[in-house]
Amino acid sequence: MKNKIPPASVERLPLYLNCLGDINEGKSRVSSQKLAELAKVNPAQVRRDLSHLGTLGKRGVGYDISTLKNQLEIELGVVKGWSVIIVGIGNLGSALAKYDGFKEKGFGIVGLYDVDPKKISSQVAGLIIKSTEKIEEDCKKYKVAIGIITTPAEFSQETANLLIESGIKSILNFAPFRLQNIGNVNIRNVDLSQELQVLSYYLDSPPVEYSK
Repeated sequence: MKNKIPPASVERLPLYLNCLGDINEGKSRVSSQKLAELAKVNPAQVRRDLSHLGTLGKRGVGYDISTLKNQLEIELGVVKGWSVIIVGIGNLGSALAKYDGFKEKGFGIVGLYDVDPKKISSQVAGLIIKSTEKIEEDCKKYKVAIGIITTPAEFSQETANLLIESGIKSILNFAPFRLQNIGNVNIRNVDLSQELQVLSYYLDSPPVEYSK
């Protein structure tokens, strides 16, 4: 079963997505009242339907339009190309989530995950950060093809194991730890510090002394 959203609510989700396109450009938020007016339903119904997405609006503030649109597209399966998730939403993970080049090349970021309670439920690039406990469920729901790891080194192998157990066959690892090769899983390890060391080999000038 793909989701636990009631069938009646599922039928209204495409309506809400279409209504978001009718909102004037330049606006970043929409209230449940305004969305209800556009969709010709009750505001309380809008709030109940959207609560199933985990995209909860703030009282008196409303919903972030970009986040709501992304969540609706993901839930309805209209994200085109290969579905990708990022685990470890620090500086690098956040930067990758905001990178528009993925979408241009046919890779859609459908999930962001972290273990830090302070980060969970916050938003980056229109996506809500979820607990890593949701990875397996979401991988099946969104048919995730690729997992990107940007966790600290000590958590990278554990994270890779979780992604593999969740059915992911391709992993891009940015953590400074070389993951173990698994038979039918494609793993690419990208150690940025090693890449810099390779570049330094070709430099003619001597290195600069930095005090610690």
